[in-house]
Amino acid sequence: MVIVRLEEEKDYFFVENLTREAFWNIYRPGCDEHLLIHKMRSAKEFIKELDYVAIYNNEIAGNIVYAKAKIINEIREYDVLTFGPLSVLPAYQKIGIGKQLIEHTIKKAKEMGFNAIIIYGNPKYYEKFGFKSSKEYKITDMEGNFNDALMALELFSKSLENINGKFFEGEVYNINKKELEAFENNFPYKEKLVLETQIFKE
Repeated sequence: MVIVRLEEEKDYFFVENLTREAFWNIYRPGCDEHLLIHKMRSAKEFIKELDYVAIYNNEIAGNIVYAKAKIINEIREYDVLTFGPLSVLPAYQKIGIGKQLIEHTIKKAKEMGFNAIIIYGNPKYYEKFGFKSSKEYKITDMEGNFNDALMALELFSKSLENINGKFFEGEVYNINKKELEAFENNFPYKEKLVLETQIFKE
């Protein structure tokens, strides 16, 4: 049985290490998602009420975090949500933990009155939760391009109607390489590998 609850301060380091384990060598040699989690908690965009962990086998097996983001066009800015990283320990992946975290927090976000969630993610996975290509809403990335990985979810019917522009996820998602190297000293050594499947090469 999976129990979903709010993250507590005592969970912080474990969640950071969990996130590191989940993303290590997946998208780049090593990863930076654990530093992102660490930085997000003190960012003004962070939404503490949507920071949840999943407990399985009496340990924290997964985590999801949300932040406020914006859609910007020539006329105005619109407030939306984004989430990520979504992390599940490798030993517990593909058993529905990520699904429960997403569904639980989508429901909570709606209850809190947020209108939409915009993310970068695998379309085949996130379509299961109702996400659609941002192109359907004329929402681009910051460079003005329609990105296949940019997905949008209306939390209320037509809540993205007449909202279009460039998606800006916030400065907190920009990771400094030197800051990451220093942060890595808090964790056990892991070998960084260059893999053909990685999106980012370092």
